[in-house]
Amino acid sequence: MTKTLMNTIPVTQKISRRRFLGTTATAATALTLVPRHVLGGPRFVPPSEQVNIAIVGAGGQGRTNARALFNEPDARIIAVCDPCEEADYSRFYFKGVAGRKPVKAEVEKEHSAKTPGFRCAEYEDFRVLLEREKAVDAILCATPDHAHAVVSIAAMRAGKHVYCEKPLTHNVWEARQVAKVAQETGVATQMGNQGHSGEGIRATCEWIWNGAIGTVRAVHAWSDAGRWINHTGRPRPTPPVPAELNWDLWLGPRARRPYSPEYAPYNWRGWWAFGGGAIADMGCHNLDPAVWALDLRDPISIEATTPEVDSEVTSPCAIFHYRFGPRGDQPPVEVTWYDGGLRPWTPAELAGDDRLEGGGNGIIFLGEKGVITCAGWSGHPRLLPDALMNSYQRPAKTLPRSKGHHRDWLDACKGGPPASSKFDYGARITELVLLGNVALRTGRKIEWDSANLKARNAPEADRLIKEEYRQGWEIL
Repeated sequence: MTKTLMNTIPVTQKISRRRFLGTTATAATALTLVPRHVLGGPRFVPPSEQVNIAIVGAGGQGRTNARALFNEPDARIIAVCDPCEEADYSRFYFKGVAGRKPVKAEVEKEHSAKTPGFRCAEYEDFRVLLEREKAVDAILCATPDHAHAVVSIAAMRAGKHVYCEKPLTHNVWEARQVAKVAQETGVATQMGNQGHSGEGIRATCEWIWNGAIGTVRAVHAWSDAGRWINHTGRPRPTPPVPAELNWDLWLGPRARRPYSPEYAPYNWRGWWAFGGGAIADMGCHNLDPAVWALDLRDPISIEATTPEVDSEVTSPCAIFHYRFGPRGDQPPVEVTWYDGGLRPWTPAELAGDDRLEGGGNGIIFLGEKGVITCAGWSGHPRLLPDALMNSYQRPAKTLPRSKGHHRDWLDACKGGPPASSKFDYGARITELVLLGNVALRTGRKIEWDSANLKARNAPEADRLIKEEYRQGWEIL
């Protein structure tokens, strides 16, 4: 999938009995289901049973995920949560309408075909959902980025399996915390970089590991995503909050600010407070083959350049450069990311009128013997020059093949093998892309101390590595 677009919510705040009863009134019509842990059963769902899922974040990507789950016969969505009742996406990527009521209506229509009279619970606040809906086995989080960590951590600590859209978190510190809680709780997890479950990324890894292009010393990846907002500073004017949106819940852990339609339902990705620009949007997709194939983690340094840095609005285009040291038997490698329409040079191996794979999104591996280029979203690899592609003997398929990104997660919820983009991996690639934004926003070449989560040469980066949280929304 491409973009993560929604309107949503918050985490560990105490809820008064009065507010709790008022918020959960709409859930009274939900099916009465007995959770397995109440019966003394294991955390994992028995293979013969359905997985009861709650969608948290019912905007465009939440709706997309719900529709994908309709194709899985053992996935049952029993609750939908979003602080936005309904929103018009007709001008944006997802089209149509979304929000908790439209998605709830789709869920009920779908499930009623097999379960007449089926009703899906409806919530504004995911914390209330977790408190009340004991039958929920798993949470699918498709909120804006700034709520990913608070939702995921609260759900995991409640014993729920979690699928969370990319990037896994909004800042580097959160990525470490989410990975830590996932390991502690042992729940089944999956980040929504859907290409990670494809054939293309597996072939890319196997070809590189088989020495198809020899030692890889440089990687270039790109996306044409970039500009969401066409001005700097906060929006003006600030109209009244729409009746269908609980703006305070949508803000979640971020400090209060006046509502603007420039923030929600769609353009939140163009604001540092809620998103992270193009690299946060697309890096977890297009850099994924390099992170997996080359075992990228803990860069030595990161630097970035852009024609425009604003304290509020993400940059319209940028170039990010990462340096990695040796990793096992792999030598140092340099990785460069381009966005907003910027692109790497054309490799000499690309002959005639050929084009790089992927158009506006893709990746190139530069090796001693040749080049591998892949389309975006971890697409299929192509060897250059063409003579190398034509003569190359494909290696045996050594990596397990995926049954599907959601399918693998559902199987993991039932005690099967972990999904391949579980949170320890998702946190790793998320940390890398977000470190790029730390370098961009500080304007410094960051010398990275991974063990201590510090930029050695830039103490001003601390506020970006771990952001401030609104009181009551802290991740503890």
